[in-house]
Amino acid sequence: MRRAKPTVRKFPGVSRYILLGILPALNPDAALAQPFTDAPASLSGYTAGEIEPAMSCANLANLELREVIVLKAESIPAVEGVPAHCRVNGTIDPEIHFQVNLPDRWNSRFYMVGNGGHAGQQPDDPFQAPLRNQVLTQHFVMASTDTGHDSAKEPGASFVLSNPQKAIDYAFRAVHMTAVTAKQIANAFYDRPVSYSYWNSCSNGGRQGLLEAQRYPEDFDGIIAVAPWVDQTGFTIGALWNQRALDEAPVTAGKLTLIADRIMRHCDAVDGLVDGLIDDPRNCPLNVAEVVPICQTGTDDDSCLTPAQAEAVQKVYDGPRDSRGRRIFHGFMPGSEAVVTGRDGSVNSGWMNLIVSNGPDARPADFGLAQDTMRYLVFQPPRPDWNYRDFDFDHDPELLERWSRLADATDINLRAFRARGGKLIITYGWADTILQPMMGVDYFEQAVTANGPDGADFLRLFMAPGMSHCAGGNGPDQHDAVTAIIDWVEKNHAPEALLARKIVNGKVTRSRPLCPYPQVARYRGQGSIDEAANFQCLEVNANQ
Repeated sequence: MRRAKPTVRKFPGVSRYILLGILPALNPDAALAQPFTDAPASLSGYTAGEIEPAMSCANLANLELREVIVLKAESIPAVEGVPAHCRVNGTIDPEIHFQVNLPDRWNSRFYMVGNGGHAGQQPDDPFQAPLRNQVLTQHFVMASTDTGHDSAKEPGASFVLSNPQKAIDYAFRAVHMTAVTAKQIANAFYDRPVSYSYWNSCSNGGRQGLLEAQRYPEDFDGIIAVAPWVDQTGFTIGALWNQRALDEAPVTAGKLTLIADRIMRHCDAVDGLVDGLIDDPRNCPLNVAEVVPICQTGTDDDSCLTPAQAEAVQKVYDGPRDSRGRRIFHGFMPGSEAVVTGRDGSVNSGWMNLIVSNGPDARPADFGLAQDTMRYLVFQPPRPDWNYRDFDFDHDPELLERWSRLADATDINLRAFRARGGKLIITYGWADTILQPMMGVDYFEQAVTANGPDGADFLRLFMAPGMSHCAGGNGPDQHDAVTAIIDWVEKNHAPEALLARKIVNGKVTRSRPLCPYPQVARYRGQGSIDEAANFQCLEVNANQ
């Protein structure tokens, strides 16, 4: 297996990482990325549902399927624009719960979504309903799984305590088994095979999608991996590093606002346009102590950072290092700390509650995810009382190698997926506050090189300035990669750009093209900077 090699570290004795994490409570389905928005313009006409069932819904419960130990079927009547459909709930040995929804008029296509964080979200959870209804309205068969455990009963990664097999199911097996089983159910219900299969999911769901392309290339024709958690183990090291740094010099919400303001002032114009977005943060070298005011001796308020706080914040941007100063993994990007309005109306730095805790007794989400990964998935047997302060950045990265081989989506050999006509779209926000965007960039660059000439004929990466994790942030974050992947798979029409929109109170306030990496969107010099038509995709040199 050829694994991606992060460009930021190469030294003996420590296994190789790329990094990817996810907020456990985050909806992984990327529903906010507006799938199907561009459906009317699709070359494939994929929304037409013309195929009727060939058997009753109730009879699906009588199917005999490999490793399926429970199967139930229920007819759901049409309501509020959502078509009537057959809902199948089942269990794959030992405890992989899955759900398949089959519309009464089918477009012959299969659509599957993944999970956030350490998974365990139940298919019947209310948060699944909006996307499920949206997919059914487009006449897809849709499937999902909990990956083998219930997060309400076994929170975090503690599910391995009841059955070690659940670690394998979570890592990769449950998604594959669900995809195979769901398509068998669809084939039986309509008495014809699925024509095309698609995956669309974010974060851990993006990791799951990449693993499908790497391990099971026959499962999906098109895969959309939004902010994929390429490497859980690298993420874990990074989150432990950040927590240790910020333990030494906690940063308040007010100071985060100061940091965000000064960094935007420092970096905004680097791309040639003052628009409140940092187009490519790599082009803005950052020394926190030079950009943000440093407190005078004996003072400490929200107008400045103490030297210790500046050092701690710099560590978050720089990423973890060993005792000799060699970088272990990527840090976060300038712009990720920007003040944003959350979905609940709150206004905070993008780092608050994710990288930085909101109080002395609180722990940010990234750290909680990393600590659980160490305690339950890295250590065998699990060590629920393990203390993160004991992690040795010189030697302990090697402890994560076993779990890395199971869960990390770092295999860059996609030749089998490419050979059977598979297409893969990766999207990432440059202002991601949970996962380091360079994970996506590293993986893409190395996978394109590893899979032969013209790698862009099956794999494309789209970077979104100002977009947070999966969606949100200050930049245009709403885009329809689903229509793009369908037209690419079915009509060989490769996406030259994705139209991204910023929507506030139901209105589009800004739009930009998301360009296929390494191209970037550049202003044409005329017209509103808030309209995509006034930008073009160009390939530019660094710092240009």
